[in-house]
Amino acid sequence: MKLQISSAHQQFLLDAAAASPDAEICGLLLGQPGRVEQLVPAQNVAANPARSFEIAPETLLASHRNARGAGQKVIGHWHSHPGGTCAPSSRDAARATDNGHIWLIIAGGAIGAWAAQTQAAGPATFEPVALVA
Repeated sequence: MKLQISSAHQQFLLDAAAASPDAEICGLLLGQPGRVEQLVPAQNVAANPARSFEIAPETLLASHRNARGAGQKVIGHWHSHPGGTCAPSSRDAARATDNGHIWLIIAGGAIGAWAAQTQAAGPATFEPVALVA
């Protein structure tokens, strides 16, 4: 599987993660299956943003509404792992609920892309996705 995302969008994600070394950043990916057209930054409202992320509900709802109006879809989200790796964590696997949604994870100056494979029971698994500029 491949995901088209512009080099400008990739640089934005790397810069945003670098600017927040102590707390996870997060946001939504809007576009079409296989193509990111827009990044929507969101406030991380998690109780412990140094170790987790939760997209602000108002951003989530507005993004779904705006995407529909623009002929787009929310195809996934992005977040950072300060001090970690750009691979999904066990916490990520436990929280993944949308089969096929893209998870972009930024850590250590790199971006990892993953497609969530949700299970009927238990945590999700993730398939790697190649990023194409």
